[in-house]
Amino acid sequence: MTKPIILCLLLAAAPAFAADSGTAAASAVNALGIDLLAHAAKPGENTVLSPYSIQTALVMTYAGAEGETREQMARVLHYPAGDVHAGFIALQNDLAGITERTAKLARQAKETGGPSEPVTLAIANRLFGQKGYDFRPAYLAFLKNKFEAPLEQLDFTKNPPAAAKLINAWVEEQTRKRIRNLIPEDALNDLTRLVLVNAVYLKAPWAEEFSQSATEPRPFQLAGGQSLKPPTMVRKDSFGYLRRDGYTAVSIPYIGGELQFLILLPDAPDGLPALERKLKTGLLADCANLKAQDVLLYLPKLKLEPPLFQLSKSLQKLGMKSAFDIPQGSANFDGIAPRRPNDYLYISDVFHKTFVEIDEKGTEAAAATAVVMMRAMAMPVEKKPVEVRVDRPFLFAIQHRASGACLFLGRMVNPAL
Repeated sequence: MTKPIILCLLLAAAPAFAADSGTAAASAVNALGIDLLAHAAKPGENTVLSPYSIQTALVMTYAGAEGETREQMARVLHYPAGDVHAGFIALQNDLAGITERTAKLARQAKETGGPSEPVTLAIANRLFGQKGYDFRPAYLAFLKNKFEAPLEQLDFTKNPPAAAKLINAWVEEQTRKRIRNLIPEDALNDLTRLVLVNAVYLKAPWAEEFSQSATEPRPFQLAGGQSLKPPTMVRKDSFGYLRRDGYTAVSIPYIGGELQFLILLPDAPDGLPALERKLKTGLLADCANLKAQDVLLYLPKLKLEPPLFQLSKSLQKLGMKSAFDIPQGSANFDGIAPRRPNDYLYISDVFHKTFVEIDEKGTEAAAATAVVMMRAMAMPVEKKPVEVRVDRPFLFAIQHRASGACLFLGRMVNPAL
């Protein structure tokens, strides 16, 4: 007999920051995001992942892993030696304070005619566990105290569809209805024992808005040679800017300056695959605080809502097999619940869903990740503004500047799709 655990995570989308531990967590977030962009996202298609969302779900799962399962997860998830959770907790705490800190700035900006709304970054964690199951009290206490993830008891054995409906409704509420049906209808069964959900929703106004009157159809060159004319925004301002061999980086700050929208633009319409091969954690870290430059920026409006990702096969290919009970009997999550020969937990699948929309006012974003577990048996400043036309396929990220962590990472191939 087998009984599942499900761990779900949701994300939408500074002052003093715990740099040592937080930077290590940010590096892990970005490294896994780069891996999954290459392995889980279909080449040549618009896509967006939330590395932060995926990592948060998995780091909470990792808290209960032991032995070879824990070692494999640490390698694939790029976790450093030592207290891994301290860095993620520090990063989460810093992100959680952004709304309060930008609220004051928004009130001040309103008096001068600037953006009057703060960044909304809502983070919520919840455990949905089987009534009467033998969870480790220490594990439940750790997630409740450090990740603010209380346990809500459900009965998966009697009515799995009702449990899935309840959890999906919670996800939908936390993401302002941007993430629906995270857990597929057949993902839960009478063996489900735990669903861990972390939800984050992001709505971030630009530090300075784009003028809606300046938005008009402008050319966008596709990799195959075709041309489109999507609604394209334009703004001349001081942006972060970097020119390197083969690509240009531009960063647009959100109000408060703690988060930014990062654009990585290849030189040629067909240059995106080569740019993705150059994408490394060091490059993303370098882009967290680009030198300011006067830029005349042309940027198409975006709206991305990719279909549900199932990440289990990608994670297995990267080397995380024991957690999925490969070979059978190898999964070890004794830290979550006692491991017995005929009653132990393993991950059966990892679901992930995202939403990102960019317009003249700012960005709205959300993401969700569900880890399902079963019981087994620098450039110089120029006098003239640099013109940057984002008129070809490009990479983008929504990035926490203090740590460099990417809340979202994606590619835009065709703005008409």
